[in-house]
Amino acid sequence: MKKEISANTIKADVLIVGSGLASLALALKLPPTSQVVILTKSKSSDTNTAMAQGGIAAVMSEEDSFDRHIEDTLTAGVGLCKIDVVKNIVDQAPERIKDLQKWGVHFDVRKLTGESSSEVPEIDLTREGGHSFRRILHFEDQTGAEIHRSLLKKVREADHIKFLEDYFAIDLILNKQVAPFDMKPNACVGVYALEKSSGEVRTFVAKHTILASGGAGKVYLYTTNWEGATGDGIAMAFRAGCRVGNLEFTQFHPTCLFHPEARNFLISEALRGEGGELITSSGQPFMKKYHPLGSLAPRDIVARSIDAEMKKSGDSCVFLDMTHLDSSFLKGRFPAIYSKCLQHGIDMAIQPIPVVPAAHYQCGGIVADVNGCTDLPGLWAIGETACTGLHGANRLASNSLLECLAMAHNCAQVLSTKMNEFSENLNLVPSPWMRPLGEANADEMIVINHMWEEIRRLMWNYVGIVRSNKRLKRAQSRLGNILEEVGEYYSNMQVHSDIIELRNIAIVAALTVECALRRRESRGIHFNLDFPTDPGSGVLPKKVESSEEAPKDSLIFQGQSDRFHSLY
Repeated sequence: MKKEISANTIKADVLIVGSGLASLALALKLPPTSQVVILTKSKSSDTNTAMAQGGIAAVMSEEDSFDRHIEDTLTAGVGLCKIDVVKNIVDQAPERIKDLQKWGVHFDVRKLTGESSSEVPEIDLTREGGHSFRRILHFEDQTGAEIHRSLLKKVREADHIKFLEDYFAIDLILNKQVAPFDMKPNACVGVYALEKSSGEVRTFVAKHTILASGGAGKVYLYTTNWEGATGDGIAMAFRAGCRVGNLEFTQFHPTCLFHPEARNFLISEALRGEGGELITSSGQPFMKKYHPLGSLAPRDIVARSIDAEMKKSGDSCVFLDMTHLDSSFLKGRFPAIYSKCLQHGIDMAIQPIPVVPAAHYQCGGIVADVNGCTDLPGLWAIGETACTGLHGANRLASNSLLECLAMAHNCAQVLSTKMNEFSENLNLVPSPWMRPLGEANADEMIVINHMWEEIRRLMWNYVGIVRSNKRLKRAQSRLGNILEEVGEYYSNMQVHSDIIELRNIAIVAALTVECALRRRESRGIHFNLDFPTDPGSGVLPKKVESSEEAPKDSLIFQGQSDRFHSLY
């Protein structure tokens, strides 16, 4: 029987912030003797995981190899991946697939006729951009939804896991805040979280706190992410003193549905894996001009190429042509995408799909090792919110779900041996939340929404697919003013989820710009006109400053910049 949650200080062995794949897999991997609490800011189904279409990368074919998967990941990461991290995650992929199957996840299969003429089912593998082999496991075009549904069911059945929806984590609680004269090193002891239904702020204390809160796509005006992807974990960890890094590497997915009534619906890379071709409005394929792999080139190159073609032609979009494929295959392989396009008057079997790039995935984040360990004792970061060195300067397609599973497994193994560490945290009684509570002023909330839109539009225009130092400095100057305004609102207004999110996206936006200015080169996703490269390589040419040096992470510590002090 599940342990009841008290109304005041809520205690747990492990507290997990977020409800995506990394969170659910970790909770299921932890010992059933531990008390686990999961907080999610909205409903359990509201995650980027549930929106993932393409699939999960793993070496499952005898024709493929771990070395090839590692090589593809390193190539996509353009010299900034950490090879030990890449190897750790790639090598365990087949075992993590077995975990998913054990938890009830289904993958599409194809039937082969063996020597005995008996039909033997075999997992169907597709190919995506940057991969040298077909190694993407999938469930139709709704892989994330299938995975999330299965794991969520298991989590809800587990007696040792308490799942709390509509609890918005506001800030981490540090031991120095509870006992300022204690000589122990700084450590995380839990979080303050807003209970949306009551408007009250609850105190959560835990031996170990895990941030599995996802990325920050909503920092940009156009994104494939769900509404709550506002970089909350990154902002909280930074305010607590953790390093963050490589935030300049926001991956823009090349193909999102372009339609006035569609809200940035993702058109999976798997369509190109099955033979889709990117074409101009005049019907001409163009990707071979930019990369030998054509439409299956790494995402950063495809996104920049589309951007270049749109600027050259003046068109508002390009097109993804699937019309050479059989209608029944398209309906069976991509039922959700086919239905969505048809809903907007586009029959992908007979007409090309209009597409544009949109912000998709954060390759940087909270600096952590492959187990999720951060700079702050007691605090862990896993999944998209973490920066481990797996993705480098650009994520290889379908490595994201794998990262969530592998980091959850690693973290669970380490936590199982450290479950009794920080037991003293459960005896602490943090001070209650001291900021104003109650209803927010309606007029002021309108201003909050305007500031939110201003940040997102600023980031899209100045810190988008193609950047320059001049644009970045303009963004930095304006964000400095916005940070001061947001700090004033946060300090004086009643706590509200919109204000919390605004504070977080303001910080993450400013950190992204600062990281981008520190990277004095073009590499991978980060393309700066002041540091030109070979358009298809993403690698800095030797003639440009610092090209001979090994690339470095763009790390930032809390407190390095006075621009952030008003928001602590």
